[in-house]
Order: sequence, then C-alpha cells, then structure tokens
Amino acid sequence: MKLKSSEPFWLVKNGIINSYPSLRENLEAEILIVGGGITGSLIAHQCMADGYKTVLIDRREIGHGSTSATTSMLQYEIDVPLYQLIDLIGEKAAVDSYWACYKSIDDLKKIVQQVKSDCGFEKKESLYFAALKKDVVWLKKEFEARKKIDMPVKWLEADEIDKKFHIKHSHGGILSEQGGSIDAFHLAHDILAYNHEKGLQIFDKTDIKKVTYKQNGVSVLTEHGTSITAKKIIYCNGFESTEIIKDKFVKLLSTYAIVGEQFEDDQSYLNDTLFWNTAEPYMYMRTTDDNRLLIGGEDEDFVDAAKRDSLLNEKSDKLTKYLKKILPDYDFRMDFVWAGTFGETKDGLPYIGKHPNFTSAYFVLGFGGNGITFSVIGMELVSEMLKNKKHPLADYFKFRR
Repeated sequence: MKLKSSEPFWLVKNGIINSYPSLRENLEAEILIVGGGITGSLIAHQCMADGYKTVLIDRREIGHGSTSATTSMLQYEIDVPLYQLIDLIGEKAAVDSYWACYKSIDDLKKIVQQVKSDCGFEKKESLYFAALKKDVVWLKKEFEARKKIDMPVKWLEADEIDKKFHIKHSHGGILSEQGGSIDAFHLAHDILAYNHEKGLQIFDKTDIKKVTYKQNGVSVLTEHGTSITAKKIIYCNGFESTEIIKDKFVKLLSTYAIVGEQFEDDQSYLNDTLFWNTAEPYMYMRTTDDNRLLIGGEDEDFVDAAKRDSLLNEKSDKLTKYLKKILPDYDFRMDFVWAGTFGETKDGLPYIGKHPNFTSAYFVLGFGGNGITFSVIGMELVSEMLKNKKHPLADYFKFRR
C-alpha cells in the first residue's frame, strides 16, 4: 500500500538520518515489532525499558511510511468531540480517553528529553475555531463539556481571535492550553538510535511473507528467506494493518498538506499555537521549527494512489486559497505539497491490544488526527499487557468493541 505521494517536507528537510541493514540471518527474540515509524519506535522504547530482547523490522526505510507524511501536531482533542464521545461510549470512558491524550503530550516531552532528540518539540496552545456560524452552537457545547471536567480552556470570540492570531472569518473558538508539535520523522530516528545503542536490533527493507501464530509465540518468514521467532509480535504498522485484519474496523482516507517557504517576517503570533477548524473535512495548521507555515486538510474518501496524486495541484490551490482567506496579509509561497493516508474510526479512538484472530500478537494502531498521542498511550498499555495486567483504558481501545 502506497501511503504518501510526492516528497513530504520532513523527508527533504532531514535527509537520511540513520540507515539500518536488511535481515540476513535467523533471529530469536522476546518481542518482534513490525513498523519503524513513530509508533514502532515508541513501543520499542518501552519494550527495551522493560528489559525485553527486542527486534524491530520495517518493509521500507525507517520512518518512510506514514511518519514521513504526518503533520506532527500533538493534540489531546480526539476527532470526535468530547460531548459526542460521552454519548457514544459513556462519560467515564470518554473523559478518561481525553485526559489520557492530554497527559501523553507531557509524557512525550519526557521521552524527547531522555533520548536528547533534536526534533523541534514545542509545547503549544491549540485553537479549535468555528469555520461556519452554525457551528458555534455545538462548539460552545463542546467548550462547556471540557470546562466541566476542568480542562484548561477559554472561549475566544471572533474579534479576539483576529486580534491575537490575525485570523479572519472565524466565529469564535476554544483555546486550549495543552498541545505541541514535533518533527515525528526525526524523533522516530532519535528514539531508535538511542535504543539501538542499548541493544535493540533494527532491520529495514525487510518485508514479512508469512507469520505462523502459536500459543507460545510466533514464527516469521521474511522476503529474504530468513526467519524470526518471538514470544510476542507487536504490529505498529498503522494503515497497513488492514492488509492482515479483515474486520472493517477503520475507514481509510487521503489528506493533503502544503508547507511554505521560510518566512522572513515576524510570525510569532502563529508560532505558539496549533490551529484547526470545524469544517468537514477540517483544516489544520501549524508552524515548523524552521519558521515555515504548514497547512493541511481537503481530505478525500479514497486511498487510490494514482487518483490521490492527480489531485495534488488542485488541493494545494484550495489550501492556499483558504489560507489567503483567513490570513490575508500572510505572504505565503508554497515550497512542498504531499498527500498521505490516514484512518478514521467510528469513535475516534485507536485500536490497541489483542485481536481474537491472532494468537501471541498485539496491535498498536493510532488512527485519526492525534495518532502520535495514541501511540504514547499505547506504550503504557502494551507494557501492562505483556505483564498480563489489565490497563484501565484497555476496554475502550479493544477490537470489536
């Protein structure tokens, strides 16, 4: 499955950070992790911290799947608003999920510091603003739901948003204290390099041809004819999990993003905040650590690579036009455009844990707009599951829930 098109900004910006060999020998391990993106790197970090002999493989170069195409916005907000999620799954489950996402941003900061990553991690505010006047009613309902559980949020009227952020044509919005941004591609490499020095075995360009699932472990045959036996296999392969799981558990879509040239003038009014709106599909926006503006959205209900790529020019024009509408004085000149695949679940929550059809296997699949924060939460869940303990969030994130 082709997950991205054109050249995402992060690949060009970073180049080749670290390179790993393909697998040339048979191996035995306690844990085999499939997927070398941000999710796989985080789960490997946890497994190494817990003392497991761990191997990680990826069918591509490390980080060249969805991690290279992500916009790397760190949000606690789940794609399904809190007040709607309460109706869907109950108050405790919804509130616990939101607070777990909130906490995960601070947990990720600690990991960045631990591995001494130069990934441009920054804590930021988050502004969720009404794109249409009719959205104000339900957005204020969302504001009250968050306020009720003591989340640090403020309501800003349209004129306050204009004054603070220079954004026109909003109709008010929720300003949250908690948020952040990173370069997820860079961070994944830094986490893996840190753990590689501690004994994590990493192999890229190593695709799986067959997996035999047993009660006491798994046996994996690779494309090179080599084998890996492990007590547990953990799939951190995001959208490509749909190749092996036949349930209709996620809807795959395409999203588009553009990045401008480095901005020479002052854009400090944008630098400390993440932006997204209530449109369907929603627009999202952030600055980068090298003073560029990134804006994305214009999602489409398909993942056909050729069809998706044929729309790159049209989508970049639409995103640029929208940016001109809300930031008319911003001198934006596009430098990069790309598309990526993302997933949408029925309740906006990830799938983390066992699947009944796969013995000795776990999945950490963070879908939606905050997949990275879900992956951080997944570290804690996987750690508990491998010790045969039940995490309080496990039932909310399980398959066939």
